[in-house]
Amino acid sequence: MDKLIITVTVDSTVSYPGNYLCPPQRELDKVAAEYIRAVNAGASITHIHGVRSLEREIQADGRQVSKLDFEGWRELQERIKASCNPVMQFGVASARIEEKVNLMNLKPDMMSIAFNAHDEFFQPDPNYPPNEMYASHPRDELAAYGRAAIEHGVKIEVESFQTGAFWNIKFIADQGLLPEPVWTTLLVGWKGGCWTPPTPKALINMVDHLPADFKINWNLSVMDAPTHWQLLTLAIMLGGHVRVGWEDNPYLPDGSLAKTNAVLVEKIVRIARELGREIATPDEARQIIGIA
Repeated sequence: MDKLIITVTVDSTVSYPGNYLCPPQRELDKVAAEYIRAVNAGASITHIHGVRSLEREIQADGRQVSKLDFEGWRELQERIKASCNPVMQFGVASARIEEKVNLMNLKPDMMSIAFNAHDEFFQPDPNYPPNEMYASHPRDELAAYGRAAIEHGVKIEVESFQTGAFWNIKFIADQGLLPEPVWTTLLVGWKGGCWTPPTPKALINMVDHLPADFKINWNLSVMDAPTHWQLLTLAIMLGGHVRVGWEDNPYLPDGSLAKTNAVLVEKIVRIARELGREIATPDEARQIIGIA
């Protein structure tokens, strides 16, 4: 079993807007500090969001997604890499392809691409209005992402909200546009029309139906506070990798708000080691993921 790769994602401005500890996106020094502390605590992948804004209604192209600020992403990446050398993963898979491909010019190690449609609903606190996202991702768009990623030397992180993403993985991989080993994050408990229930049975069902005819590594993201830590523990035992951070779940098992993202990383490090699984460094993670 490979060493455990821990991804950290610190931006909860969309998913948990009531988290008063999360700095505003444009306070890049504070956002970068959160990532750096988390890497020092044991995370090897930084899933960053940079600076972006969420459209408030569906646009003429049928999408309601994030608009990206290129310079904000560049500066956040530079601030993180000035202090540590994690696997740099650019998130916000809901953005339009033109902006995502443009970000590849910043040479991240990885880029998140959803292989399902986007249909997400964030409202953990009824005192805040819901944040919603809608977008389809046709297979010709996925193929275009694959070609652009190969051209720019970027590894795709496939976001899989449902098992239909696995069919698309095989479809794109069979065209030579998704080099092995494939890396996919299974997202359970994310509310909306692409929801997969955050249960052990649902996770095992997803793992059992991953494509079996080529090398694939899987990672788990759980956006459901009551089951978050239990399912991450199960993922560790099943040989998968895990994602923690304020975006997915800002709460510790006792229900208290984690003061920093590093606290969440430290928690999953302790769980993994108690289960006999060691933690991958960023360089070890690159080797496992297949990043040059």
